[in-house]
Amino acid sequence: MAVAGDETESASTGDMSGYQICTPTSSLPQGVVMAGSPGSLHSPPHVADETTRKRQLRLMKNRQAAKECRRRKREYIRCLETRLTMLEAQNKKLMDELNYFKEMYGIKSSQ
Repeated sequence: MAVAGDETESASTGDMSGYQICTPTSSLPQGVVMAGSPGSLHSPPHVADETTRKRQLRLMKNRQAAKECRRRKREYIRCLETRLTMLEAQNKKLMDELNYFKEMYGIKSSQ
């Protein structure tokens, strides 16, 4: 059996007799899976179903929120358009009234 310093010498000459093959012993209790094992890469079906359900719920809530946001925006624009129409009518009325008083009192407009 070779010591640590002899391993490089044995490896360079191609002599494999200096290496010892060890079988790793696990001190992990039964049922514990190591992080690098293939079984831990895939989650159990119920966890995947739960994740899918949560994602679907989140997407549904997001669609509802987006729909409500678009509805509120349409309503806001409708209110602005109504207000614009009212303000334009009020402005026209005030301009007509101003012109009436200017004519009544003989004030010439600079327009």
